[in-house]
Amino acid sequence: MPAKLLTGKEVAQKMDQDIQKEVQELKAKGINPTLKIVIAGDAPDSLAYANSAKKIAEKNGILCDIEQLPGSTSQDDFVKTLKQRNADKGANGIIVMRPLPKQISEDVVKYVLAPEKDIDCFNPVNAGKVMAGDLTGFPPATPQAVMEMLRFYEIPMQGREAVVIGRSMVVGKPMSMLLLGENATVTVCHSKTKDLPGVCKRADIVVAAIGKAKMITTDYIKPGATVMDVGINVEGDKLFGDVDTEPAKEVAGAITPVPGGVGTVTTRVLLKHVVKAAKLQNP
Repeated sequence: MPAKLLTGKEVAQKMDQDIQKEVQELKAKGINPTLKIVIAGDAPDSLAYANSAKKIAEKNGILCDIEQLPGSTSQDDFVKTLKQRNADKGANGIIVMRPLPKQISEDVVKYVLAPEKDIDCFNPVNAGKVMAGDLTGFPPATPQAVMEMLRFYEIPMQGREAVVIGRSMVVGKPMSMLLLGENATVTVCHSKTKDLPGVCKRADIVVAAIGKAKMITTDYIKPGATVMDVGINVEGDKLFGDVDTEPAKEVAGAITPVPGGVGTVTTRVLLKHVVKAAKLQNP
């Protein structure tokens, strides 16, 4: 029997309902949740992402302002702009679009963004909160989206073996911490892991975040396992995940498609974080 397809659409719809309800409650108190997206330059994918986020934000009653600075903006000017946004009481959540132009250092900027407005876990303070299990922080959107989907589809995590393939600070490491928070037993794998297929085949839950199209084949999947594919690999005009989905469907118990899976939920996570930030800033 082929795997159950865990699509992001239903999860996103449910999250939209929850977000809209909370936004209405905040507006009734005179609080208008607002997101600021700061971009330096005109990278097409950054602009497309920002415009898509703005559309979904506004659909949910959240104000969204895209601030596009010239690609030639100096680091000092960028920092100055960010400090102004930090001080702006009208901005609850701020996203700094990456990659930044080469003259602006990510390692400098990430410490400037106010942690309480940093809804996509750019500032190391929020990364530290994820590691410490401090729920006042903001985990990165992608691992949080995986958690939203696992909960929505009622995939048991407690006591289950989970394998996370990838160890980046964007997905792999925070993903492992969020799964540990649900009492899963977590193994983090990477390019130097010995017998990667063998390690993965033990897992009840596999999270693929390695960034190589269709790398995860049926050799990596235990029959009946849940496979969460967060890979986004562009080849020509097609999008592929890190999992070779069609054959994997015949072995897995449940699997997320690409596109239409985890990615669909990530923007909603950011909006949920804007609402959370607005609440924390207006106790």
